[in-house]
Amino acid sequence: MSAECGEPGHEGLQGWSPGPGGHSGAMGSGPCPSPSTPTPWSLPRWRAYVAAAVLCYINLLNYMNWFIIAGVLLDVQKFFQISDSNAGLLQTVFVGCLLLSAPVFGYLGDRHSRKVTLSLGILLWSGAGLSSSFISPRYSWLFFLSRGVVGTGTASYSTTAPTVLGDLFVRDQRTRVLAIFYICIPVGSGLGYVLGSAVTELTGNWRWALRIMPCLEAVALILLIVLVPDPPRGAAEKQGVVTVGGPRSTWCEDVRYLGRNWSFVGSTLGVTAMAFVTGALGFWAPKFLFEARVVHGLQLPCFREPCNSQDSLIFGVLTVVTGLVGVILGAEASRRYKKVNPRAEPLICAASLLAAAPCLYLALILAPTTLLASYVFLALGELLLSCNWAVVADILLSVVVPRCRGTAEALQITVGHILGDAGSPYLTGLVRLGGWPGSREEVHLKAWRLVWWARQTQPVSSADLQRPAGCASRLLPAALPQPSAELPVLRLRYRPGWWLLPADCTAPGERPGPGPGPADRDPRQQGRAQRGHGEPMPAS
Repeated sequence: MSAECGEPGHEGLQGWSPGPGGHSGAMGSGPCPSPSTPTPWSLPRWRAYVAAAVLCYINLLNYMNWFIIAGVLLDVQKFFQISDSNAGLLQTVFVGCLLLSAPVFGYLGDRHSRKVTLSLGILLWSGAGLSSSFISPRYSWLFFLSRGVVGTGTASYSTTAPTVLGDLFVRDQRTRVLAIFYICIPVGSGLGYVLGSAVTELTGNWRWALRIMPCLEAVALILLIVLVPDPPRGAAEKQGVVTVGGPRSTWCEDVRYLGRNWSFVGSTLGVTAMAFVTGALGFWAPKFLFEARVVHGLQLPCFREPCNSQDSLIFGVLTVVTGLVGVILGAEASRRYKKVNPRAEPLICAASLLAAAPCLYLALILAPTTLLASYVFLALGELLLSCNWAVVADILLSVVVPRCRGTAEALQITVGHILGDAGSPYLTGLVRLGGWPGSREEVHLKAWRLVWWARQTQPVSSADLQRPAGCASRLLPAALPQPSAELPVLRLRYRPGWWLLPADCTAPGERPGPGPGPADRDPRQQGRAQRGHGEPMPAS
């Protein structure tokens, strides 16, 4: 077979099968199309690497924008008064719009200028992200809509950018470049958490995180227009000789061809399973860690903005570090092992996913018992998941003919999101309403006791907190049920600076505001006077 028919694929995978409309790939048995006029196309190597660097930078911003809301989720919920199930719907709307628009951008990327498609996508998601930072809390539905528009813009980049890299590099070079490109998924996600939490800490307003991103994206748009070429499709495999004027297959023919490509179908199902896990994990992990620290008594519940964003920062750093190591480890293992075993890529993906499952399970189960072990297993799970990003992309580019790669990326994204992370954050939010750990009643009682623990040293009863002008309705989330039994009178330890209740929420005989109360002078006598003589003394 001549060089114009493409490069050899991986022997153990299906390789390129004949393309739609009878056009062959690298290993296809169908006839090669008769070339029209061969047109030489070449690009200096340094230009190709500069273009790859720009595309990696934009991919970093893409995933920062994707997960920046998860980094400030507690503040967003307080600002718009959103429940956990509706908060999960934020990510579902984002991913739903992404998957609906991905086939459209895949079609455009295979048939029209990919540079124009990428530019329009950046304009769309940056404009929607900036405008969402000015939405009033009365119009929460507009915020949901803006996240959907951001998802639509993101689809243009996710479907088109990898195909540009596939036409600039080939073989080992492509594997390395794709590894760097897909490092931006976990690193960008982690930086999204870090940026959101850091900006919220500095400004006291989570919306400034959304206003900083468009400045970085404007720089990215200029770099894209100036430095990134739009290479002819299949230019790298054809070693600079591009066939022009050949027959163009229809979109339906492309889809039928991909449906018969079992390597593509199998890798897409694997990506779908991985997307289901990473979607829920990426959206809810910061809040999960926050509530784990609340249960351990290391953190107070969040009742008003701004919420403590330390857990988003920790999870962001974990995601960045494990993503860097995982993507490089997976890509390098694939590159070396496939010299020995041609089925190296699917074997590495399967092994890493199977190993990640028990790690993530243990991270969830051990969180109420030991936070350190939970963090360790969470980091291991993220590391193993990150091993897949570059490898699955290399599989797609290796088994699909160049002229169908945009459609293949779009279909893989669409299927992966429909059955994966489009619903997993929302489903997790619904499941979370059942309570963690234990029942909703248990979580509620823990929250009450932590509020009391943070108060001044004075006896407080449930009747004090539940009086008509009292504190319960102002401090505890309305969605939590009232305790079924009378709460015991607890003696609380005074911790300077840990005042949480409003000044008017004091028991009879107490002085309002922070500071030691009468119980500091003689706590046992004060407790007896408050309780009466027939009640037992609670533990200090």
